[in-house]
Amino acid sequence: MGALDGKAAIVTGSSRGIGAEVAQLLAAEGAGVVVNYRQKAPRANKVVAGIEAAGGRAVAVGADLTSTEGAQALVDAAKENFGGLDLLVLNASGGMETGLGEDYAMRLNRDAQVNMLKAAVDAMPAGSRVVFVTSHQAHFINTVPTMPEYEPVARSKRAGEDALRAELPALEEKGISLVVVSGDMIEGTVTATLLDRAAPGAIEARREAAGKLYSVKEFAVEIAKMATADVPSGHTELVGGAEWFEQAQA
Repeated sequence: MGALDGKAAIVTGSSRGIGAEVAQLLAAEGAGVVVNYRQKAPRANKVVAGIEAAGGRAVAVGADLTSTEGAQALVDAAKENFGGLDLLVLNASGGMETGLGEDYAMRLNRDAQVNMLKAAVDAMPAGSRVVFVTSHQAHFINTVPTMPEYEPVARSKRAGEDALRAELPALEEKGISLVVVSGDMIEGTVTATLLDRAAPGAIEARREAAGKLYSVKEFAVEIAKMATADVPSGHTELVGGAEWFEQAQA
C-alpha cells in the first residue's frame, strides 16, 4: 500500500529533470500521474513508460501552461484517466530561455501558476494539496540579492509565490492546503546550466557557499515528501543551503 493509493496528481513540467523524478516518486506511492510537457512528447512518453513498467499509472499530456486551455487540459486528463484530482505539483518554471518575449518569465512563473491553480481547485476535494516549487534565490529575493542574470526569473517566481499565497483564504474554505518547497540551485537542471553559461562560475560559487548542492533526484525526494507531509497550509519547506540566505538577510 502506497501513501497515495487511489489518488490523482498533476505534475507540471514533468517530462524531464525534477518534475520527471517527482512524477515517478508519486506514482511509486500509488498516485495516477498526469505528466505534463510543453513540446517534447517523446520525453514525456518515456517518463510514462518508465512509470508503467514499474507498475504505476501515468498519462502524458501536452499543454502550454501560459494558456487557459493548457491548464484545463491537464485537469480534464486527471479526471478522465484517474477519476479526479487530489494533488497539484506546480513545478514548471522558466525565464532563462531566449526568444519567448520579455514578459515570458512573469507569464509562466506567476500568471500560469495562478491559472493552473484556479483550473485545478474546482476538481479538488477537501484534503487535497498544492505544492509550489521555487528556489531560495526567488524565495528570498526581497531581502537577499541574487545574480543579475537570474534576477528577472527570481522576481517572477517570487511574484508567483506571493500570488499563490494570496489564494490561501480561498483554498482554506475548500479544505485545500498549499505548501511551498524552496531549494538552492540544483545540480544538473536546465536553469543551472543556463545560468552558469550566462555567469561562468555561478554554480561553483553557490556550491562553495552552501557546502553542497542537491542533485535533481535528491530535491525531487523532498518535493514528493511534501505531498503527504503533516504540515500546515502555507508552510515553506527550505531544502539545502537556506542558512546562508537566512544569515544574509539578518
